[in-house]
Amino acid sequence: MKKTILVFGALSLVLLVLFQLSKYSIATGNLNTDFFVAIIAILSFVIGIVYHKKTNQLPQETSSKQEIDLQKIKELEITTREYDVLQLIAKGMSNKEIADELFLSESTIKTHVSNLLSKLNAKRRTQALQIAKELNII
Repeated sequence: MKKTILVFGALSLVLLVLFQLSKYSIATGNLNTDFFVAIIAILSFVIGIVYHKKTNQLPQETSSKQEIDLQKIKELEITTREYDVLQLIAKGMSNKEIADELFLSESTIKTHVSNLLSKLNAKRRTQALQIAKELNII
């Protein structure tokens, strides 16, 4: 986190220097504005590409490190539909959103969530997710 802050701080400083240099150059009449606008646009474009690549790599790395323990799912007797509900809970969806996604009623989703909480020995959805992550089933 500190590295990211330092990098963007340094880049902001470089942009500020470019803006000030362009202002000075315009005042003295040495260079035209188009040159500095082009440099700033190219620099911003490159920063955007680098930032995009770095942010897209993080989720891929974490998902490839962890494998789903299918045997544990069978041991806990979690049904396919309950597992679907658990995955959607992990995405942060509400019961209503899950019901819409799976074309089920909200009361059916509540039943699946209740069964999941019981099978995972959890009191809340967040606790169920934590237990599921520890068991490597999501």
